[in-house]
Amino acid sequence: MVGSNFGIIYHNSAGSGSQGNHGQSSGGVGGGDRDRNTPASHLSDFMSQLEDYTPLIPDAVTSHYLNMGGFQSDDKRIVRLISLAAQKYMSDIIDDALQHSKARTHLQTTNTPGGSKAKDRKFTLTMEDLQPALADYGINVRKMDYSQ
Repeated sequence: MVGSNFGIIYHNSAGSGSQGNHGQSSGGVGGGDRDRNTPASHLSDFMSQLEDYTPLIPDAVTSHYLNMGGFQSDDKRIVRLISLAAQKYMSDIIDDALQHSKARTHLQTTNTPGGSKAKDRKFTLTMEDLQPALADYGINVRKMDYSQ
């Protein structure tokens, strides 16, 4: 579901002036589609679609961490909206880590003679790739010092 608009359909009827525009005549100024193009209607459509959407992060987990932070909400749409935002944030970080991994393995295979050129390579998320991706978002991660 990454990269989709979660089923929101936008009707761009501005400037078309055609007679068959969603079954309306072009003579009317205050048509029904005009009300559907306002930002408030897009927001209400999106919020109503959140009731049917199930994010990867369960509502109970999001509610638990929101309660730990002092936020209480009985509206499951708000909890799902926050879950969706957290899911997007995590997917951006993981995508950046994948790009770091691809760059690192590309450099390793070009520097070694006879390096493998497999196109269907499977990547493993390692701290070596995750650290620079998290640093791009201002999160510093260090390994624990085991000598103490």
